This record gives sequence, C-alpha cells and structure tokens, in this order.
Amino acid sequence: MTITRREALVRGAGALAVGAVLPGAAAADDLSRDMIVGDPAAPVGGNPRGDVTLVAFLDYNCPYCKTSAPALKRAVRADGRTRLVYKDWPILGRTSVYGAKLALAAHRQGRYEAAHEALMALKGASRPVTDLDEAVAAAGVDMARLKADAARDDAAIVALLKRNDAQAKGMGFPGTPIYLVGPLLVAEAPDEERFRAAIAKARERQKG
Repeated sequence: MTITRREALVRGAGALAVGAVLPGAAAADDLSRDMIVGDPAAPVGGNPRGDVTLVAFLDYNCPYCKTSAPALKRAVRADGRTRLVYKDWPILGRTSVYGAKLALAAHRQGRYEAAHEALMALKGASRPVTDLDEAVAAAGVDMARLKADAARDDAAIVALLKRNDAQAKGMGFPGTPIYLVGPLLVAEAPDEERFRAAIAKARERQKG
C-alpha cells in the first residue's frame, strides 16, 4: 500500500516516530521566500555567506536524490561561494520520515551533513531502520546523544518537516529532487557540470 506524504508525516517509523500530529494549515510566514531560503532551523552547508543560495528539497528514499547528491557536494565545494540549504521533504514512506528525523536530530550535534551523506549513500529504498541507524553511527554521529536530542526536540523537528512540506506543496513541486538555485528552479538530478552551470547562471541573473 502506498501512503501519502501526509500519512508519512503523521505516522513516522520506529523509535523516532513522528506520532499522531496532524499537519494543519501552514502560517503565511512559513511560505514566504525568506523562510524558504532562510528558515533558521534548516541545516546549511557550503559557504554560509555565499552570494548564491541553493535550496535542495530531498528524500532519503529518492533514487534521483541519491544519484545527484555527490555531484551537488562537489559542485558546491568547487564553487566556494554557494550557500546550500537542506530541505528534508520525506514523501516516499515511513522510512523517509525516519531518515529525515535522524539527520535533523544529528544536526543538534553539528553532524547533519555527516548523517545526510551516509543516508544518501545507502543503496536502494525503504531500507530497514536499523540500516539507517548503522549508517549514521558509522559516519561518526553520537547515537546516544542523537536519540536523546530526537526525543527532546521531536516537536521542533516535526514542525520543520511540516514547513518544508507546506513550502514544497505551496510551490507545486511534483516530487524530489527539487533544487532552487538562486532564481532558477531545477527539477531533475543534475551532474556536477550542470549544477555548476546553474550556479553560474543564477549568479549572473542576480547581478542583472
């Protein structure tokens, strides 16, 4: 049975289950451009002071997200002036929610990108949650602290996932991955060259 993204957010999975939280209506401010590119709770990579902001809407069960993840990392690192905003948008089942919550809990100890890269590197989709735990632990994340942070901050993590979901639906995104590169929208899984070209194009448009 396929579950909807709303059911995924409500039902969650395993020890990091979302719980019985109804999505509800998004506040107008949550859908603003400022919140899409600058939500203070969203993990940020790349150059935090970069002149181009790249917002990535991703799901850890999305094969196209997994394909493009290494290329995105290389392109952002090579450019050196791109601010990368991660938007966990778990729409592909309960383990998507579990993975997103793992990564966002790891963010509490400054290890979001380590968890993110470990989860993106897993082959296939809908892996057992134990596989996700093991991958994140192998990336050097303190799992005892992660579980404690996840329990303590569950409401804040769920609220962030709901904002991400509302923003994506508000913009009519059909699924993952979606990349907002400055003023550009890229709805595909680019290779490094195409990421770098999109960043350069966004920078030129912003100058204009």
